[in-house]
Amino acid sequence: MFSKKNLLLLIPICFFFQSICAQTLYSRAYGKRINPAIIYVHGGPRGNSTLFEGTTAQTLADLGFYVIAYDRRGEGRSSDPSARVTYAEAINDLNGLMAQYKLKKVSLIGHSFGGLVSTLFTQQYPQKVERLILVAALFAQQESYDHILNSATVEAFQKEDTLVLKKIALIKTLDTASAKYRQLVYELGSSFGYFKMPNPTKESISVNRWYETGVFFKQNIRNDQAPILFYQNEPRRNIDTKNILSALPGRGVKLFGIYGQNDGIFSKKQLLDLKKIIGSNNLFLIDNCSHYPFVDQQSVFLKDVKSIMLK
Repeated sequence: MFSKKNLLLLIPICFFFQSICAQTLYSRAYGKRINPAIIYVHGGPRGNSTLFEGTTAQTLADLGFYVIAYDRRGEGRSSDPSARVTYAEAINDLNGLMAQYKLKKVSLIGHSFGGLVSTLFTQQYPQKVERLILVAALFAQQESYDHILNSATVEAFQKEDTLVLKKIALIKTLDTASAKYRQLVYELGSSFGYFKMPNPTKESISVNRWYETGVFFKQNIRNDQAPILFYQNEPRRNIDTKNILSALPGRGVKLFGIYGQNDGIFSKKQLLDLKKIIGSNNLFLIDNCSHYPFVDQQSVFLKDVKSIMLK
């Protein structure tokens, strides 16, 4: 049996180990701490921040921002065998990251699946988010899945590709809130080039080459178990956040979006819906650009972020 004295001795030890656990996430800051803070939230689940770090983080910081990139628990370089890979875990860790860097209020760049994480974080902590910047960010998952399947069906019919049509028929029989459904839909979209810019430019080729020959490409760690854990442990597996986004300006959050005109996972209707939510002046659509605006059209992306940060 512990005495009160022994219990008091244990308290600082517990806090010590809690602190160590809180620092297990990979993170890195770019730029001067005195500048406006931006946290980049990567895609996934199974993603990491290496592409953003290896191409854009320092360049964005050089424009006068304090940029922080990190990998979520159980993903990328933030290895954790006990990670559950849920939204609650991600929100808690993002909150802890802000505390670690002593940030009271930030702007969030949520890319792809990271847009969902950022949106749910902002819903829970609106007082901590100055701007929510959605970059090729998911906000209505089933609508995106349906768009990919419908677009691929049209292309497969035109090519008389019976194998692809059979695959699409199979996908449509699966549980839409399952890891397998998500995986096969995205694999289908990728096979049709929905994630690639139509016409690579000299700049995009150079940016990609810079990443592929740099140190961050070697750190491109992927945890294949992350999507499985997410779909096992997270009840909100296929969500629509339009209503959440609509409520955020009333809670003091500035909303923005940067999307590629050629991003094959969003329909024109989806982008129109998003424009109605965040305002036409706050949605930046980039030509000849798909799912990775900071790589496909880096100069335009940086200009748009700089413009957003002044609003």
